[in-house]
Amino acid sequence: MNEFTGVQHCVILHFCPWISWISDVIVVVSPENTETMKTIIEKYGHKKVTVVKGGITRHRSIFNGLKVFAENEFSSHLLQKPEVVIIHDAVRPFVEEDIVAKVVMAAKEHGAAGAIRPLVSTVIASAADGCLDHSLERARYRASEMPQAFLFDTIYEAYQQCTDYDLDYGTECLHLVLKYCKTNAKLVEGTTDLWKVTYKRDLYAAESIIKDNLSQQVCVITNVKETLTQVGFLLPESLKSQIKVEAISRSLSKNDSHLQNIISGQCYNFVCVNDKRCAIQEIQELVDMLEKSNIPLLYPVVLISVHLDISENNSFSVGMEDLTMIKKFARETKKKNILVYGLFIQCKDSLLLQETVNSAASLIMALIKDRNPELIGQLLVA
Repeated sequence: MNEFTGVQHCVILHFCPWISWISDVIVVVSPENTETMKTIIEKYGHKKVTVVKGGITRHRSIFNGLKVFAENEFSSHLLQKPEVVIIHDAVRPFVEEDIVAKVVMAAKEHGAAGAIRPLVSTVIASAADGCLDHSLERARYRASEMPQAFLFDTIYEAYQQCTDYDLDYGTECLHLVLKYCKTNAKLVEGTTDLWKVTYKRDLYAAESIIKDNLSQQVCVITNVKETLTQVGFLLPESLKSQIKVEAISRSLSKNDSHLQNIISGQCYNFVCVNDKRCAIQEIQELVDMLEKSNIPLLYPVVLISVHLDISENNSFSVGMEDLTMIKKFARETKKKNILVYGLFIQCKDSLLLQETVNSAASLIMALIKDRNPELIGQLLVA
């Protein structure tokens, strides 16, 4: 999958699961990426997405997307025409529902609306000889951003009336409805998360933001003997200073409604605390629950198996056979977009118990934040 198709998928993730009041999502893709995008949509179970082949320019691509609601040739079936249509760039994957709602409400009232941001650089014009001709007063101007929203009939009429020159060289939808429909768009102040993924370096920033968003909540499932409940309590408490914690202190159950609700709430981090030498069966039960929940695993799920040992025995209680089993299991679950790691907490000195637990919490947070697939199946020691 190329980088641009991946960014488009980020936008689908925002518009499909999270914004329930959007009835249809039209993804306009370059012809060479159409089948790839359809495969992604099918894989993750998106139900309200239609893929349309794009044109050679921005405006021609948008026009193709609008035609899905008006012309049969652009879709196998005609979708119900919406009152308002939202136009958004795939290269702005972090748009929030609040700004989408604001431009939609403004479009209902004014016919068109778009997000704007203050200019961060002064805009200048160069003369024919390459020297400065003039500059714009930055305080008077704004950068046009996405999303933009329009009454469908207004934007569709504008595209029907515009010239080939508009379609080939224009870039601003708000200008089209002003020029051809006399509709003055309402400008809505946007937020800093409307930035564009433009260069390859921006992909690293986008990846960092996604990882940070996924690292806001963890579910800690404790299944230990009574003598180890203190450790089972201390670990979630230590994690609470760094992340929101949902704690469950009982054996995994397929009928556990609390755990099912946590999974349904799009939690992507799980810590299973046990006192067994090798807890593959318990971890497998959680993997089965994740798969049977019918919630598409859109991002990698982190699953950390924590083994507690505070016995007086100085020997390392996890053997090579167990380590091999864990690695094999982790390789299989990786195919399901679940990253399994192991963590061994061994503490012989009760005075050092809190320090050891804090160290384990730090390792857990590092695994959650980094989500490194190369470390799956490894057993870390706190």
